[in-house]
Amino acid sequence: MLLQYILNGLAIGMAYALVAVGYSLVFGILRLINFSHGSIYAFGAHMVFVFVGMNFGVWAGIAASIILTGLLGVAIDKVALKPLRKKNSIPIASLITTIGVSYIIQNLLMVFLGSERKSFPDFMNFGSFMVSGVQLKSSQIVLFSVSFVLLVVLSVVIHKTKIGLAMRAVEQNSRAASLMGIEVNSVISFTFFLGGASAAIAGALMAAYYQLVYPTMGFLLGLKAFAAAVLGGIGVLYGSVVGGLVVGVTESLAMGYLGGTYRDAAAFIILIVILIIKPTGLFGKKGITKV
Repeated sequence: MLLQYILNGLAIGMAYALVAVGYSLVFGILRLINFSHGSIYAFGAHMVFVFVGMNFGVWAGIAASIILTGLLGVAIDKVALKPLRKKNSIPIASLITTIGVSYIIQNLLMVFLGSERKSFPDFMNFGSFMVSGVQLKSSQIVLFSVSFVLLVVLSVVIHKTKIGLAMRAVEQNSRAASLMGIEVNSVISFTFFLGGASAAIAGALMAAYYQLVYPTMGFLLGLKAFAAAVLGGIGVLYGSVVGGLVVGVTESLAMGYLGGTYRDAAAFIILIVILIIKPTGLFGKKGITKV
């Protein structure tokens, strides 16, 4: 049973990692915790639901949702956060703004699409099979594989491309990057688009995994993904992946051995324990002072 729980946790953990990367990307560039990210994730899942309902088909619906959700991320930055940066507002103002944006997105989803839980297309279910006494579901394999490939693609974009080099330059010193001719605002917009796109994919995968979509679906998952990002060391891409896997496996083990009641608490207990031992997270760097 232990191996079964671990495999279940790894599949969910990769999806947490995909959402956690969005937190890390924005934090790395702006030193800001984007608390609207969970609602962006819910928005992405709902857009797939809407596009599939309009007979786009699942894959075209996901593609359209990725673009639309990425643009939502850019719009949040342009409309709500960029004006605060221009006025050199205190960091807590941006933090509170992202919380407000989160509730606005949630409420708009409720107004236009309803607050009830809606059935989501189960496009990842191709059956299940047994390997050495362990049951593997096709939905778990697809969830893990797609998340893994996307995380590799994100890593390549950040570490092997020109825009990735610009992102790392802005992360190190935005003023120096600007003096070197880098369009800092364009880099920030691209970062929000990347975070929104990854959240949309994670939203589609998780909605298909549970076959449900609802406006508040991003609240708890967003908190867990944020915990994963902090656990790995927020701002560190591979740290978010490790953090997501730790949270996913911990949650699965807690559900298996202690029951579903303790499922959600377990992830935060392990987070608190690790932060007491290592306050910067598993791979975090010292000297981060702003939020």
